[in-house]
Amino acid sequence: MSLTVVGCKNASCPAGKVRQRFVDSGGLYLEVSANESKRWFWKYYFAGKEKRLALGSYPDVSLKAARSERDKARNLNQSGTDPVQARRVTKLQNLHRADDTFESVAREFYRIKASGWSKKYGQRWIERMEKDAFPWIGTLPLEKISAPLLLQTLRRVEARGAQETVHTLRQTAGQVFRFGIQTGRCHSNPAPDLHGALKPVNVKHMAAILEPEPAGKLLREITGFSGQPTTRGALILSALLFQRPHNIRMMEWAHIDLEAARWTIPAGDMKRTIDKKLNGRPHLVPLARQAMQVLRALHPVTGHGRYVFPSLLTGERPMSENTLRAALRRMGYSNDEMTPHGFRAMARTIMVERLNVNPDVIEAQLAHGKSGPLGAAYDRAEFMEQRRNMMQQWANYLDALQGNTVARQSAAI
Repeated sequence: MSLTVVGCKNASCPAGKVRQRFVDSGGLYLEVSANESKRWFWKYYFAGKEKRLALGSYPDVSLKAARSERDKARNLNQSGTDPVQARRVTKLQNLHRADDTFESVAREFYRIKASGWSKKYGQRWIERMEKDAFPWIGTLPLEKISAPLLLQTLRRVEARGAQETVHTLRQTAGQVFRFGIQTGRCHSNPAPDLHGALKPVNVKHMAAILEPEPAGKLLREITGFSGQPTTRGALILSALLFQRPHNIRMMEWAHIDLEAARWTIPAGDMKRTIDKKLNGRPHLVPLARQAMQVLRALHPVTGHGRYVFPSLLTGERPMSENTLRAALRRMGYSNDEMTPHGFRAMARTIMVERLNVNPDVIEAQLAHGKSGPLGAAYDRAEFMEQRRNMMQQWANYLDALQGNTVARQSAAI
């Protein structure tokens, strides 16, 4: 016997009972509790187990509506889908519906990832989004942003001539869409589809001297530099050690082992992710005889303090980041001819082309990350012998260049 509208209205729980069920057809029933609240349920079987699905409260859900919901659930069940499980999936999807806009997902992604980024990178990431993405697509659901729509946003950045920024924005937007896919906010990432749709970036490499004879002239200019001895020493070590300018000027005496002829740069001082700064290996720089001579000459001058190249204003701080650049300008080298960072390119290019040094060993000494199965293998101690030989070979070659003699073969160690 099926329920009626009047029967639903008059249904009540008998005194002394916790609940009373009033059965309709097809497994549907109305459950009335002792406090007279009324709820619809549908009893069904899935995978051989009895289950029940809540369909709402009466009278908010009428008898007709409850039967309609029962029929929908029964169709799901007959197609092999558990209605309870389907409802859970829908509920999870609906949880994201209110915060599935591009801006909401981007800010959530930023909160999760920022702790593993450098402060500078994280700040630039969110500022780029706030300036160039959120004003145009921030309020749109991630799922509704197509490749043409994203391209319109990128074109605005491109129109103001920010070529590098627009390509970076495409990549960071792609990170947001990938995160959206992972968290169920969207099903596709339009950013990769825009590869080739933007104007190419004209990469301007940092100026560097890459030929032996001009390099020899530069070395003679450095040797004859009439400025501060510490500045001259920093320039010489920049050429001999070809480490990043930041690491050169921040060099500490505590990290120099004169007996072992080795400079140990702590992982935290390297250009790495926060995780690798905290957990990575230090970067080891073997010191050739010529580098040791420079350091021994500097030790009586600055060895009493923390930094090998302290600031002239206060020994408590390292040399200014502009000191070496200014010294090169003073020697007549414009910013388009040579920069402090250019010593790295000079060493890599000449060693490969003139000394036939294994590029992988050079890359290891440059502290460039290496992909593939070997990963960071080149930073392990067993490669120190190759590095040590290479650094001495390079120092000897620079001596030959400075003597105005372009070596035609690798300098003997």
